[in-house]
Amino acid sequence: MSNIPSKEQILQWITDNPARRSKRDIAKAFGIKGAARIDLKRILKELEGEGHLEKKGRIYHDPQKLPPVTILSVQAPDENGDLFARPLEWHGEGVEPRVLYAPRTADPAVGAGDRILAKVFEAKGEDHHYTARLIRKIGTNPRKILGIFRKGDEGGTITPISKGMDKEWQVRPGDTHGARDGELVEGELAGPKARMGAPRARITARVGDPGAARAVSLIAIHEHGIPDSFPDAVIARADAAKPAGLKGREDLRDLPLITIDPADARDHDDACYAHADDDPKNEGGHVIWVAIADVAHYVTPDSALDREARKRGNSTYFPDRVVPMLPDRLSGDLCSLHEGVPRAVIAVRMVIDATGTKIGHSFHRGLMKSHASLSYEEAQAAQDGEVTERTEPLIESVIRPLFAAYDALKIARAKRQPLELDLPERRIELDDSGKVISVAFKDRLDAHRLIEEFMVLANVAAAETLIAKRTALLFRVHEEPSPEKLEALRDVAESAGLTLAKGQVLQTRHLNDLLRVAGEDVSELISISTLRSMQQAYYNPDNFGHFGLALKSYAHFTSPIRRYADLIVHRALISAHGWGKDGLSAAEIERLEETAKMISMTERRSMVAERDTSDRYLAAFLADRVGAEFAGRISGIARFGVFVKLDETGADGLLPMRALGQEYFHYDAEAQTLMGSDTGTLISIGDRVLVKLAEAVPVTGGLILELLEHDGKAPAQGRRRGRGKPPARRKVGATKGRKTKLRKKSARSPS
Repeated sequence: MSNIPSKEQILQWITDNPARRSKRDIAKAFGIKGAARIDLKRILKELEGEGHLEKKGRIYHDPQKLPPVTILSVQAPDENGDLFARPLEWHGEGVEPRVLYAPRTADPAVGAGDRILAKVFEAKGEDHHYTARLIRKIGTNPRKILGIFRKGDEGGTITPISKGMDKEWQVRPGDTHGARDGELVEGELAGPKARMGAPRARITARVGDPGAARAVSLIAIHEHGIPDSFPDAVIARADAAKPAGLKGREDLRDLPLITIDPADARDHDDACYAHADDDPKNEGGHVIWVAIADVAHYVTPDSALDREARKRGNSTYFPDRVVPMLPDRLSGDLCSLHEGVPRAVIAVRMVIDATGTKIGHSFHRGLMKSHASLSYEEAQAAQDGEVTERTEPLIESVIRPLFAAYDALKIARAKRQPLELDLPERRIELDDSGKVISVAFKDRLDAHRLIEEFMVLANVAAAETLIAKRTALLFRVHEEPSPEKLEALRDVAESAGLTLAKGQVLQTRHLNDLLRVAGEDVSELISISTLRSMQQAYYNPDNFGHFGLALKSYAHFTSPIRRYADLIVHRALISAHGWGKDGLSAAEIERLEETAKMISMTERRSMVAERDTSDRYLAAFLADRVGAEFAGRISGIARFGVFVKLDETGADGLLPMRALGQEYFHYDAEAQTLMGSDTGTLISIGDRVLVKLAEAVPVTGGLILELLEHDGKAPAQGRRRGRGKPPARRKVGATKGRKTKLRKKSARSPS
């Protein structure tokens, strides 16, 4: 193997030779022949598994970079008239790269929605990552248009609800599908876009009144392609299901298991119980039971129910509705652990010592009966001494022992030091008509943390058991920040007068130390920057650990009603323990990698749909307050403006460049700052601002703001100046103790 190159040499060669990247090219370049090709294949496979290479067809490339020739989807022009494009495929870390489309004089006209085959070049020192040159147009993005139809003399127009599309699409008289003025419609492209003017569309479906109750979430469902109705065969299979009996199960009905959930929860995945361990060898220890709905009993491999659940991947939660992974007969009835009703479960019995360290566990397939269904608030109030008629019988036998076990788990958590980003959760409350009546931040109670710690412990037990039994499973993976993102976080910390040391293996405790020492004036900056440095968690049949939770092995086991990954883990446990024929099938094991990618995608799809829906509800809630003033913090900076998170509602609004004052601002993509060309004012993430709401657009969720004060000072007035050389960086109105650092520009992705 002496002539086999190292992984580093292979990666460097691929970087240096973007036009020749097949296994054959690599073998030829390094003179690899005969049996040595097997070793090369193994190394390339390892590089793929480690995420350093991606293979498409026979070609390898760095997944953190775009291939030199790639397919792009052109976006709507920005406020400066520049056309940017998105790669149709991007599997790298973090935010996809920003690509500037640079047309030549002879190139045909392209517009938003067009797909192009382009040659891309890295853009060093710019506010975008790549520049694209057209090779050829390959059509128009066939995705559906969702928007508001406006009737006109000659057909009408569709105003898309998506922020990234053309502002208006023309609809000819014969293409209106009978839509009424102001109706929410779905459409598709009806012809090529002219060099000048709006593209044409035909209406394919009438969705309904955009102002009607439940229309806001319906927009997200259509826009993101979330399946929201079950096929007849799936409903029939669910309706035919019968409650599970005791046959082949342990009888756990006498265990005083209870559920603790949000007050408005309809599906109850999990129940728990704890008591002091009576083993004299484990003085001060506890026994914890966590029982999880046995969804695998009802949803068997490759059944109609299973295929539909896999396609959905997870339930999606909106303020006005839930799009469930499973039909209501299962999710809200047979699988839900309702009080006083026998229900099939897979339970784990865990023993912890006085310091919260798990010293043993075992899994059981049983039948339980919930002794009470409590809300988080009820459980917390009882623990705090506010006992009600419902909680009085439970306080000494169930509730106090649960919190005693939690106190021990807190000791283990403090030693393990998972990432402590205790971010507030927002709740949007609607009236019966679907109108927002309040926006508030939920209180984080010890009852919430108790359930979270119990679930984490159960998930760890599931992963450890399946590893020990050599059973295939899906791990929940959260990798540590990339070196680039870590360096960006280090720069932000340094600009705030803080230090994140180099030259050591990053652990969550290092980030917790940084969060802990950040003063009140920069705590938001450090929290946001730390969150942005994190990679997105995903599912994988291979174990890479969970960085955020500081755990070596982790799997999702506790929510099979709403997550397909948990159902896979349940089936794996059934197979590992020989509990029945409804375990993990050979076909499922064969496609675990495909399933992992699919449900990681559906999870991201739901997250974006939920976020978009919240944005639209918040914009509707604030629409009556246009002109009002709001305090907030800068949460993001881009070439076209500044994003501000409003204190009152947590809504995100945009301060366009033109709203920052009458001077030109230089954008530093690496540092994520804007600097005034005249005053040297430095605008950074975390800065306090006072803004006025200039515009609220409920249909898109957009909020446009005007700047009144930045760090207590009004923006510069006078004639807006053109681009000039940025002055030496200085912070106007800087908080004492904060310092800044001049950085060179680079092509690094914004953190």
